[in-house]
Amino acid sequence: MNLRTTGIIISREYLNKVRKKSFLVTTFLVPVLFAAMCLLPTLIMLGAKESAKEIVVVDRSGIVTPFLTDSESVTYTFLPSADPDSVKQALAPLGFDALLTVSELDAEARSVTADVYSLKPLGMDIEGSVNSRINDAVEAYRIETSGIDNLKQIISDIRPHVKLTTYTLDSEGKETVSESGVYMVVSMVLGMVIYLFIALFGGMVMSSVIEEKSSRVIEVLVSSVKATELMFGKILGVVLVALTQFMLWIVLTVSIIALAGAIAGPSMGASPEAVEAMLSTPGLPDGTDAVTQAVAQGGDMGVIFSTLSNLPIGTILACFIVFFVFGYLLYSSLFAAIGSAVENEGDSQQLQIPLTRPLLVGFFIAIYAFKAPDSALVFWGSMIPFTSPIVMLARLPFGVPAWEILLSMALLVLTFVVCAWLSAKIYRVGILTFGKKASWKDLYKWLKLK
Repeated sequence: MNLRTTGIIISREYLNKVRKKSFLVTTFLVPVLFAAMCLLPTLIMLGAKESAKEIVVVDRSGIVTPFLTDSESVTYTFLPSADPDSVKQALAPLGFDALLTVSELDAEARSVTADVYSLKPLGMDIEGSVNSRINDAVEAYRIETSGIDNLKQIISDIRPHVKLTTYTLDSEGKETVSESGVYMVVSMVLGMVIYLFIALFGGMVMSSVIEEKSSRVIEVLVSSVKATELMFGKILGVVLVALTQFMLWIVLTVSIIALAGAIAGPSMGASPEAVEAMLSTPGLPDGTDAVTQAVAQGGDMGVIFSTLSNLPIGTILACFIVFFVFGYLLYSSLFAAIGSAVENEGDSQQLQIPLTRPLLVGFFIAIYAFKAPDSALVFWGSMIPFTSPIVMLARLPFGVPAWEILLSMALLVLTFVVCAWLSAKIYRVGILTFGKKASWKDLYKWLKLK
């Protein structure tokens, strides 16, 4: 294979792809979508506050009223002697949104019944708050009438308030706070991203081959260069496009999120005090991790920051590049072979099935890898080359021995070399075969040709 000729083809393929409008649109649109996915939950929480409701209360029990205090979302008006039926009919004219009626106290059950009548259905937050306060009132009444001294204090002492904090230990025995939920999210995101990238850019190679074959441009190209040089040049050109686009996505996504955070202020992130605690905690005893100590000040955000700081970021990034590049090369060589065997994308569907199924299997294993990252299914999924690019990335946040990573990489590279050689044999014949819909039997015959 002539490296100079292959380099020209790589350059041609790369420039053709990056100059397209679709490349520019996806390069700038995808980071906006990624940033929106990151910011959307916070924006929803900030914008989903229900408007304040005016609730009129008819409390026949006399025990609930003290527990119904006004808040930002609810204002209570008490009419203990009013007729509930009359109030129900006049909610709108009186300016109320809902009527809460509390029955007389049932002395035997030491409880009450309560009903809410509203012009529009109340939100779950308001309904849950009202229900919780009524239960608090009944509980307080039962405690007071139990006849047991200091029962309230006894119950308070009995109720457990245990919060499980998990730590991970490094090779030196140093402790850092970790949260399995964060590992789960990182695992799922890594598996999903590499699945989408391999499927997207592998399909791009196949589409490019089919386009050139159907337009008969391929005949002109093959008259000047070898078919194998053309195939590998196309594959490597697209992988450079993928890496370029991926790096731009990272830079643009981080920039958009940082800009949105700066504009929105501290409401979209941790408090300044928590962030300061994460960065600097003076006066700690020797051997104490500053991030771990800051968890007490940073709360849930402190745990998240601590867990993220505990991830092997360098290893994850290095493995992402290796598994993405060789996973892409493996699948794109197979996609290129499929593309050379057909003249339109409709005919490629049947031949694609054996290629896309392993990708889907790897994706589904990766989704559940966080539940049992060391299980036999997940382990073998991270070793088999056709699923390892996705599954191994999903395992990395939970810690994977170096020998497993290296073995998985070696198997992936070896499989790529074998599949690339086989694909080149199919490509060399298929690219100049016209007028016939190829089958798997035809591909097998092409493989046996010298």
